[in-house]
Amino acid sequence: MDFGFWLGVALLLFAWLPAKCDHIPDEVLQMECRDRYFMIAVDLSFTGEEPRFEAVDETGVYPITQQYAAECGYSVNFLPLPGRVELRASYLSCHTDNKDDEAFMFNFNLIVKHEEKEVTYALNKTCSSSLPWSPREVTCELNYMEMSVRSENTCPSGTKKDDWDAVKTAHSSTTSDWQVMFQRAEEQLMPMNLSEARKQGYVFDLREGRLVFRMPYGQPDSFSTEVNGVPVEVVHATLFSRQSWVVLMVDLVAACSMHEGLYDDSGYMMWETPQVLHPLVSGLHDTQVNVGVNGELVEQPVAEERGYIVEKHNTTVQISIPCNAEGGYRKSFVTGDLYEFYVFDLYLEQTSEDEDLVETRLRCHRTLATPLLLRPIFTENQTIPEEQLFTVYLGDVPEDIELAAVQLNGQEFTIPFANTSVRSVTKFVQPNNTHSYTLKVPFDDPVVIREFSKEDAVLQYRLDVNYTLTVLPENEPFHHLTSIVALYTDVSPPEFDAVCSESGISFRLEHRPFDYLWYISIDSDLLTPQLAAQHGYSMSNNSQSLLLHVPLYTHGYEYKDITLRGFLGTFEILVRDHETSEVQSSTVKTCSFTTTELIMCSTDGRMTVVADLSLVIPSGGIPARSNLINKYCGPKEADDTRALFSFPLNSCGSIVKLGKENVTYQNEIFYSMNYLSVSKASSGDTERVTVQCTYPLAGLHRLFSVYRFESDTAGIGSIIHTMQSTAGPQIPTIKPTTTLQTTPASKRPARIPVAFLPAVRPPARYVRVNRFQNLNGTKKGAERTWQTKVNALI
Repeated sequence: MDFGFWLGVALLLFAWLPAKCDHIPDEVLQMECRDRYFMIAVDLSFTGEEPRFEAVDETGVYPITQQYAAECGYSVNFLPLPGRVELRASYLSCHTDNKDDEAFMFNFNLIVKHEEKEVTYALNKTCSSSLPWSPREVTCELNYMEMSVRSENTCPSGTKKDDWDAVKTAHSSTTSDWQVMFQRAEEQLMPMNLSEARKQGYVFDLREGRLVFRMPYGQPDSFSTEVNGVPVEVVHATLFSRQSWVVLMVDLVAACSMHEGLYDDSGYMMWETPQVLHPLVSGLHDTQVNVGVNGELVEQPVAEERGYIVEKHNTTVQISIPCNAEGGYRKSFVTGDLYEFYVFDLYLEQTSEDEDLVETRLRCHRTLATPLLLRPIFTENQTIPEEQLFTVYLGDVPEDIELAAVQLNGQEFTIPFANTSVRSVTKFVQPNNTHSYTLKVPFDDPVVIREFSKEDAVLQYRLDVNYTLTVLPENEPFHHLTSIVALYTDVSPPEFDAVCSESGISFRLEHRPFDYLWYISIDSDLLTPQLAAQHGYSMSNNSQSLLLHVPLYTHGYEYKDITLRGFLGTFEILVRDHETSEVQSSTVKTCSFTTTELIMCSTDGRMTVVADLSLVIPSGGIPARSNLINKYCGPKEADDTRALFSFPLNSCGSIVKLGKENVTYQNEIFYSMNYLSVSKASSGDTERVTVQCTYPLAGLHRLFSVYRFESDTAGIGSIIHTMQSTAGPQIPTIKPTTTLQTTPASKRPARIPVAFLPAVRPPARYVRVNRFQNLNGTKKGAERTWQTKVNALI
């Protein structure tokens, strides 16, 4: 009788149902032939949450349920970390077409839901064994144990008492049908026929000269034991048939390590298996161990490069795998803090020979997972204060975590920032399957908190950052907080460098990050490009420095020590507190200048003039003999061509001209002809020099009530050179030739404004005004009366 007939396996009989088989995209499908199994992996994003597999052969279609998979040699695993569903099918599985243990043909259906409709994809593959079959092979899959033996194996040498007990039981049998008897430790269970065993989940099959025995873990007839402290599950079955006085008997033992793995603090995941799982499974001769992950063994040099460690302690094999080793999977997890765990699909092959030199090859698939490990991410302050920019590095961020938002000093911003924002976040991918983010926020950003201590002269910039990170794909939020502080010590108001030149004074200020605490003013006016243009300054301002050139005679100058040899010009730049406007410091620069002519109209009513008289005085004349309208008002200093006059406005014969908005004090410089001979004085044309100061009436105080001259601003001074003829009728003919004129200045509370020289206040001179209401638009007669009265007071 054919042996396969006696080992017939109860098959589920289904009518052949042709499936609608669509094409599955190549990028979501992986099908590979391995040493002893066929693997199908499909992307979960394509299959959805509930894909199903069916095994197909010439007898029908068989749904691969959890129980059916364990009984028929299939393992269906949902792997969320790599994001795929994986089917492993043993070469000896139920519905595989086996050709001489060399070619194995697989046919499966993958059933998924698309838009609430089930779609079936046909998957098929023919694999060939790349490795010769050993006489005895054991597979410890995730959900079942499988062993196969070559049917022509000879009887082993030596017979043990347990073996004779099994023979007695088989010999006493009254039937020739094949039966199976399970043994547990010292206990032998009652025999049962193969159909009963199949109902209990045991599969016996004869495939091309190999006897296959397969069962799920945790069967009632299996037993657990410990070998060197390692838990082991064992199923020992004796298959027999009594043919007259001859007993046919096969001893089948499957044993697998049930060690769950350990994690040590050094960052390794460890798994153990006894070198000898069971005397009938493996022996002590020439035991070799190879390891790998994801169903693929690697060569020893590759294993060492990845950090795998295989050690034998007494009769126990210990495999250690670094958590960050290639081939593993990691997952972030949030429970208060951020954690992570690693998962490895360990694949181990152990070969050994027993005393009869019969080789046993054991393969083991085990999923190892670490406990939840605290996963720190870190921030690093990379801020360089001179750049005036916060730079914060967020590093060691796992690849399954993304930055979603960031809170800056309590203000929430989504990532990326708006295109118009000066803030930025840049992502960098790192080679260790992590990434990092660099956050940049300028110091002058409105979100930055600035605190200045005047007492300690310390300026502090603070940025409190709350990163919102999300764990993918669940979008579970996680927050990471950090606070960055940038300090500037010895903070002081800015100071200018000043340089004198022939044309004026140049100021230079090198910018500092904290200079915004103050502002620059000329008198009480904020220094701006508009103000500089208004007063004729030359100004340039960039991120590095401020340059300001103040030409001579422009607004803001003070003049003193005026002589014919020159004078001193002083210009002051004020630094004021940005909040209180109080003056905190100033830069004052005084330079020596020379000039041919100069006129100054002071606020206290004094005119100071340096005039060039070279065209006024005839040849041979001396400027020291010149005088004003009042011949007794001579120069205070003179040289060969110039004379210096300084006198109160309402003295020396000055003419006062009153307009609607201004009052003008005018005088002239004359040269007495008595000092010249007639021949030298006979020229028909002479030069006349008119000097005048004009003041706005609005700035004069009590001019006509108390008679003392006080002005808010300095006057506008002019030196006018004109030609007049002395021959013929004495009709005044004025032809302007040269004019030196100052410009008006703004109100200055503490000192004389730009472009006008200060003068020491002389004793008060008074001007009596008798007909003030009749002064505007006066005729010549009234004007002469006004001049006469002024002269009478001198």
